[in-house]
Amino acid sequence: MSPAASAETAPVNSNFIRQIIDADLASGKHTAVQTRFPPEPNGYLHIGHAKSICLNFGIAQDYNGLCNLRMDDTNPEKENIEYAAAIEDDVRWLGFAWNGDARHSSDYFEQLYGYAVELINAGKAYVCELNAEQMRDYRGDFQKPGRNSPFRDRTPAENLDLFTRMRAGEFEDGSKTLRVKIDMQSPNLNMRDPVIYRIKRATHIKTGDSWCIYPMYDYTHCISDALEGITHSLCTLEFEDHRPLYDWVLDNISLECHPQQIEFSRLELLYSITSKRKLNQLVTGNFVSGWDDPRMTTISGMRRRGYSPEGIRLFAQRIGVSKGENIIDFTTLEGAVREQLEGSSPRVMAVLNPLKVTLTNFEAGVTGSRTAPFHPHHEEFGEREIPIAREIWIEQDDFAEEPPKGWQRLTVGSEVRLRYSYVIKCDEVVKDADGKVIELRCSLDTETLGKNPEGRKVKGVIHWISAEHAVPATVNLYERLFTEARPDAVRGEDGQYVDFTQFINPESLKTITAYVESCVVNAAPETRYQFERLGYFITDRHNHQAGGTPVFNRTVTLKDSWAK
Repeated sequence: MSPAASAETAPVNSNFIRQIIDADLASGKHTAVQTRFPPEPNGYLHIGHAKSICLNFGIAQDYNGLCNLRMDDTNPEKENIEYAAAIEDDVRWLGFAWNGDARHSSDYFEQLYGYAVELINAGKAYVCELNAEQMRDYRGDFQKPGRNSPFRDRTPAENLDLFTRMRAGEFEDGSKTLRVKIDMQSPNLNMRDPVIYRIKRATHIKTGDSWCIYPMYDYTHCISDALEGITHSLCTLEFEDHRPLYDWVLDNISLECHPQQIEFSRLELLYSITSKRKLNQLVTGNFVSGWDDPRMTTISGMRRRGYSPEGIRLFAQRIGVSKGENIIDFTTLEGAVREQLEGSSPRVMAVLNPLKVTLTNFEAGVTGSRTAPFHPHHEEFGEREIPIAREIWIEQDDFAEEPPKGWQRLTVGSEVRLRYSYVIKCDEVVKDADGKVIELRCSLDTETLGKNPEGRKVKGVIHWISAEHAVPATVNLYERLFTEARPDAVRGEDGQYVDFTQFINPESLKTITAYVESCVVNAAPETRYQFERLGYFITDRHNHQAGGTPVFNRTVTLKDSWAK
């Protein structure tokens, strides 16, 4: 069973892809299931890739099959080792293991070349010398049929000679391409003699400078799938019009394996960007601190934000798989993350916006303290001491001079209980010269440690922290990166798309100094906590050092702060 099924103790929901697989296994078409996840190492993976990872690896595990990880490294100008390593790290972090070693499309460059030669010898591929502009003109469009290239009728011998010389580096970049001969009148533009090889002198992340011609994705992908014995090749709907080409290539070369391409709708997560090109624009334009900025919906960014693998898998399970629009509000992702963290995160107290409280009747050595569990439902998490002192910190929002109706926190003359401690009463307010409240002077009921006061009921409970024992911490408060639900789909009055960076939320990051319990000081990087009444936080994976000043990133609030 996949992690997505086991971790959330929920049944795997059926979908049209699983129904196809079930039918294939029942009919004997396949006796086992093999999938693949084929990202291009030209950027970091994002939440849309997370959906695809959970789908491909989850299906393989649920059917006791295999899933390959394959880098689609056919575009050397945009790919690098950093991205490839990050992809492997992201898949592992999400809780999945691929079959064997990570594969690369470049592993098959020699075989791909051989199949191209096979197509040339069969009269099904030709070397074309039209430049890009000419090729667009000859190709036509949806209203205008295409025209045959003037180089289409070259003999196989001539094409083979030219293609061999292309590989040998005799021709300039872009001067020639290899195209397959299909149908220039086809209503599907992808079938109008598509290019399968181009000349490009660029150093490749694996093969170096040994090749100066590179295969195109549509040609490479289907053959790589077949060479790996993939049974079900799952991809997003924008490749639906490419499926006839996928099938044509495999039908016209001497490969017996013919995987089935199945398309599903891609994820559109509102208030986010799911385009590596645009994510890269955010990084290179210094709108964010990097690919793993916690405001980014890259997998590495969500990890640094504090989202758990289990929460992301739960999200992927909930949004499902279909061919219909998959437009999902950001609250759905936050809800899945919040739900998973609730049962797995130790709880401590922290004060983010401190207001000083002096307990006027505190007596050192007499006023007692209690222990508190790290989680009310997990004894195995253990306990910690909650020390008290004459001066404590509370949240400024927990005090109001003129409280609204129904107020159950602190005001002059009222009582509240300090979480895990005494009932206190506010007796006096101290203000600065500008009239701002800077201190509360309160008295504690010495008979209320661990028990209710006699003769009255105190409804309000607030969190707090001893000023003497508190540890200063740097806390990053994150909100959504964009103020617009679809930041890259907004059009101006002229009908053109507005630059999506105009919708970056100026309040998406606020860094403050807060106070936390001392028990978190020695926490390792990427340790998650619930700060009681405030939200879920994680120690930063890069900047947090045990024993030093803690650095916390807010993962998500306890409730949906964006709800209307």
